Amino acid sequence: MPTKIAAACEGKGVHRLIHLSALGADSNGRSMYARSKGDGEKAVHAANLAWTVFRPSVVFGAEDQFLNKFAFLQRIFPVIPLAMPDAKFQPVYVGDVAKAIVNVLDLDAANGKTYELGGPSVYTLEELVRYCGDVIGRHASIIRLPEALARMQAMTFELAPGEPVITRDNLDSMKQDNVLSRPLAPELGLEPASIETIAPVYLTGASARSRFDTFRASAGR
Repeated sequence: MPTKIAAACEGKGVHRLIHLSALGADSNGRSMYARSKGDGEKAVHAANLAWTVFRPSVVFGAEDQFLNKFAFLQRIFPVIPLAMPDAKFQPVYVGDVAKAIVNVLDLDAANGKTYELGGPSVYTLEELVRYCGDVIGRHASIIRLPEALARMQAMTFELAPGEPVITRDNLDSMKQDNVLSRPLAPELGLEPASIETIAPVYLTGASARSRFDTFRASAGR
């Protein structure tokens, strides 16, 4: 897809391309996800365009399938068998991702640069699940799965109908910490919002649509 987008831009005389990638993008990475993101960046680099690449950590916001999923699971299950509980993330608010992009649209110095995006704090996966439980007032018991059981769990989800909750490739992705390797670039003009200031608004039901979207995703629609 990035190859086709770059070619379409060249064909129509578009000279500037903003490419949204992900932290951990690497054509030689551990997971298919990381490798596909790395290959996408290579396609953008090869194009005859002025490009800027953004690599966000996991993105959260009112209709995300990240924090909403953890809250949803704890609303319906008393126990959560959790794979990769010590995997690290630096979640970034979707509004901050958009702001970073807007802030460099007219900045020539951003051409040819790759920017990492993350929030103010680093969390383990288990900490994020527990936080979601705190916000909604439902605390499922967390069972920390060893890798062998985690892979069995993921394979079972892959074989079940609908969108899997987790896949074996997700497990491979989480073996690499999803955190910034350096501070946010000053030209992005960001003071990133924390999960604690944003997530309670939608996890507690203020955003009803996000809850319905999570249910639909879990139902495989």
